[in-house]
Amino acid sequence: MCGIAGMAGTRNADLLDKMLEITRHRGPDDWGTYLSSGNAPDQSVAIGNNRLKILDLSSAGHQPMASPDGNIWVVYNGELFNFHELREELLADGCVFRSHADTEVLPYLWLKYGPEMVQHLNGMFAFAIWDTRDHTLFIARDRMGVKPLYYTLQGSKLYFASEIKAILLAPDICPELDIASLRSFLSLLYVPHPDTMFRNIRKLQPGHSLIWKKGKIQIERYWDNSKPAGLLPGNERDLTQQCREVLKDAVRRQLVSDVPVGFFLSGGLDSSTLLACAAEVHSGPLRCYTIAFREEHARLEQCGEDPFYARKVAQHFGAECHEIVVDPDVTSLLPKAIWHLDDAIADHAAIATWLICKEARANVTVLLSGQGGDELFAGYRVHLVEKFPSWIRTLPRPVREKFLLAALQTISKNTSRVPGLQPGLVMAYCRYLTRVLKLIDLPPAGQFIGMRSYLRTDELQELLNPDIFAISKPYEEILQEHFDEAASLDFLEQMLYVDQQTFLPDLNLAYSDKLSMAASIEARVPFLDNAVVDFMRRVPSHLKLHGHIQKYILKKAMEGVLPRDVIYRRKAGFSLPVRSWLRSELSEMLGDVLSEKRVRERGLFRPGRVAKMIEDNRTGQRDYTLQLWSLLTLELWQQTFIDASRPCLTA
Repeated sequence: MCGIAGMAGTRNADLLDKMLEITRHRGPDDWGTYLSSGNAPDQSVAIGNNRLKILDLSSAGHQPMASPDGNIWVVYNGELFNFHELREELLADGCVFRSHADTEVLPYLWLKYGPEMVQHLNGMFAFAIWDTRDHTLFIARDRMGVKPLYYTLQGSKLYFASEIKAILLAPDICPELDIASLRSFLSLLYVPHPDTMFRNIRKLQPGHSLIWKKGKIQIERYWDNSKPAGLLPGNERDLTQQCREVLKDAVRRQLVSDVPVGFFLSGGLDSSTLLACAAEVHSGPLRCYTIAFREEHARLEQCGEDPFYARKVAQHFGAECHEIVVDPDVTSLLPKAIWHLDDAIADHAAIATWLICKEARANVTVLLSGQGGDELFAGYRVHLVEKFPSWIRTLPRPVREKFLLAALQTISKNTSRVPGLQPGLVMAYCRYLTRVLKLIDLPPAGQFIGMRSYLRTDELQELLNPDIFAISKPYEEILQEHFDEAASLDFLEQMLYVDQQTFLPDLNLAYSDKLSMAASIEARVPFLDNAVVDFMRRVPSHLKLHGHIQKYILKKAMEGVLPRDVIYRRKAGFSLPVRSWLRSELSEMLGDVLSEKRVRERGLFRPGRVAKMIEDNRTGQRDYTLQLWSLLTLELWQQTFIDASRPCLTA
């Protein structure tokens, strides 16, 4: 795991050094640069790397790394989990290796396959290759978007890096808010690729490559999962057994490391599955890390059972379990997390990830994460949209809108008065059913898009100033484009495709990468191993969502391996208790950062509407937790990156 940065069409050694310095947390163990020798702009390239040593801890793994003849240079971020097989193939071709690092296969693969080399890689990666023979810069990002890569083209000059803050150091770049992306961010809590919250700075999309040559770029998609892959033969029992074996093989591959490895463990199905697989294929110690918070802070969340189940699963497999108890010190943590995130992402799970990684760094350098399981196996409630009760549509609209919605609102506001109930759980069901009622008349794709958003278009129109609303792009169009791409798939597979193209890389994987690397930890995601993804693409939909049973094949695969109550426990998101904090410990910060004066000066939102959201959330009239968190995040993000002329070197 590393960080990369570079430029083409220009060659500035001082700038490259600064780009690497600002992202040193991604690779504190070593760093290096390469500057091309050509003087013409179309021959000018500078690339660099910060190295976190994972494989081959010696200096032989130093980057940038070159082919033996010095014609091909590479900087690389990530891990190739099939590099042993690739190395054997290249040895048979007569290639000579000087290291045991996976990086060294890349220049040889470029010489053998050219741009088609990406078809041979199983891993998480973003890398850049400079070919001195024809002055071509080739950049690629892994299939699922586990590793980030950002770029901007300024005339004929290309700047790229693992983190946006490095790009912002270029003297010809002025950071600006991309107003067109505002609706997406406020509704989805992130900006879908290829856009970012910065105007004219883009994400290289998952499964894409970029070629820069003579001042022009060409972007191509090298992996496309929007079409049917062909169903696997075999009955349910056969496929369930295959599923378990595929997962074990993926975990075995991703446990390969020359440094200690640990696990994120929530006690949920996904993280517990990885630990169970590791217990079968790994002989070393198993270390697990989980988040816990005080009971009074958990009241407004869906549940606070993660530590109990994490301890149970760890004990079941004889693993060490490290429990990190968090307090609401978000006033100091949030601005630092926003600096590390770069792009605006309004998910407080990012802070939980950072806290776990900071704690784990004393003992491990790699953590395996269960991310991707929900997007492959259909684990989110939104995947149940086709299961919405049809009888609801038969009810007259006034009954739904006046009676049922009013009843849900009343229940939500009075949860604390009902003994024996978890208020946060009741509130969660009320939020879910309220959305169902409001979306029930839409077609399935519209229902999915509505369930994935936290502010509807009419609510955005009330919140945003009219001129800002008019020039921001509707988020619905972006998600619908992905539905259209996957039109040949059945509807469940369409939903999974949309999640794999948006929610997974642009929210979950993005914050996981940034906040794990903030602590110099490599986060690996075995569920997104090529073999697992390819297998699940060919599993029939009814084995993913079986009636109302989600992740059906995974649950069946783990029966007899995991405790049954772990397999079938109620799903709860990985997060912090910000609902409680925003109403108590963080209320002063919220009121200050989103004060009427500051909101008016910023000019994006209607101050009265923001004030009403804060008050309704404080009194329990409405739950605006995530919406306010997004507004808070956006304001702090603007203070960090837009108001300052240049980003500071540390958070």
